[in-house]
Amino acid sequence: MTLEDILNNVADQDRGREFELLDPVNGAPTGIKLWIVGPDSVTAHRARLALSDELTAMADAEGCLTAEQRERARLNCLAAHVLRWEIIEDGKPVPFSTANLLRLLRVHWVQEQADAFAADRAAHRSAA
Repeated sequence: MTLEDILNNVADQDRGREFELLDPVNGAPTGIKLWIVGPDSVTAHRARLALSDELTAMADAEGCLTAEQRERARLNCLAAHVLRWEIIEDGKPVPFSTANLLRLLRVHWVQEQADAFAADRAAHRSAA
């Protein structure tokens, strides 16, 4: 592996990879696809910095945060890893927006799968 390989992989991870959510009970594909950046991407790096900034901004004078504030910031960070999606509802595409994405990510099994994929370097490895 060369420095060029490493830097090219970082750039490639910023393009994201397709990830299809699986039914949490039977493992069947759901048809819901998310394009998620890799853990070493510039986008993921910026999301982690934004998470720190958001937590700092929410803290009270003593530096304390509620669990709800931490959870909101964590979901915002995860949402920043998703570039687009493919979801059909009532025969129509669901518009990709932060509000819609956060609505989906509030479902625990969805965030578990998305978070695991976002952290999986092997899934974001360049094919070449």
